[in-house]
Amino acid sequence: MQNDLKDDPEQDIAPSKTRRKQEMHALQDIGEQLVELNSKQLAELDLPEALMDAIIEARRLRKHEARRRQMQFIGKLMREVDTAPIREKFAAWGGVTLQHTAWLHLLERWRGRLLADEQAFAELGRDYPAADLQRLRTLTRNAHKEKLANKPPKSFRAMFHELQTIIPGASGRMDAATE
Repeated sequence: MQNDLKDDPEQDIAPSKTRRKQEMHALQDIGEQLVELNSKQLAELDLPEALMDAIIEARRLRKHEARRRQMQFIGKLMREVDTAPIREKFAAWGGVTLQHTAWLHLLERWRGRLLADEQAFAELGRDYPAADLQRLRTLTRNAHKEKLANKPPKSFRAMFHELQTIIPGASGRMDAATE
């Protein structure tokens, strides 16, 4: 009798109602992400015209209930679209952002080390020979003075900008892609 259940083709065809609902909510979530994208990013996705029109309409709507209905409509339209390329594009954009964030954290660590340890200058000079160590020493000294005098952190910020020019950045930053 159990063998008959394994060979039943109807059992494999229809997913459960819960599963269908989860899939529809996932499509609606992707639709919500699409509404939040800027025009340049939307153009990169090459979406069907009906879906693009629905996304533009959703951006225009301000009332909660109208926007909710429009998002459901976008979810319905998403059923006809292959979401794999959209998900890949989201992942690529997210990866660029992570790379850029890691670069910013690296700059922050270097600034902290330069402020805390005189030996960090030698290491920075060894790792990045193009670094203007004299300028960084001056900025570090001024940052300490500003902190003691309770002044705005002008040199502290200038150190960060100087490090941005010295340490190669993450290519293709997200903020450049969204402008």
